Amino acid sequence: QVQLIESGGGLVQAGGSLRLSCAASGRTLTTYTFSTYTMGWFRQAPGKEREFVAAISWGGATNDADSVRGRFTISRDNTKNTVYLQMNNLKPEDTAVYFCAGGARMALSGRSYDYWGQGTQVTVSS
Repeated sequence: QVQLIESGGGLVQAGGSLRLSCAASGRTLTTYTFSTYTMGWFRQAPGKEREFVAAISWGGATNDADSVRGRFTISRDNTKNTVYLQMNNLKPEDTAVYFCAGGARMALSGRSYDYWGQGTQVTVSS
């Protein structure tokens, strides 16, 4: 079993930046095992469905949503079992709960991910 814990959310003004972190842990999780996972970020705003934000494969290939391209960057540090989401030039429409997820392959659908964190709130004021 793998546990994912997000951190770094908060309240920021439009145009500001935040960096989210997601730390993976588990009794049988090793840095090698973590390095084989695709890690993704999703978000869910009030009254809306969960949506894909960005993902990074075991090899470092990335994919991101059109709505965040050029503003958000996903990265990972396999030595720390951690994935990051650097969010710049934040907009009020980025306000949501952000979830970290882990799975076996790169996918835009949350159904393809096996492990989920509890989420961290990001609020962008105008």
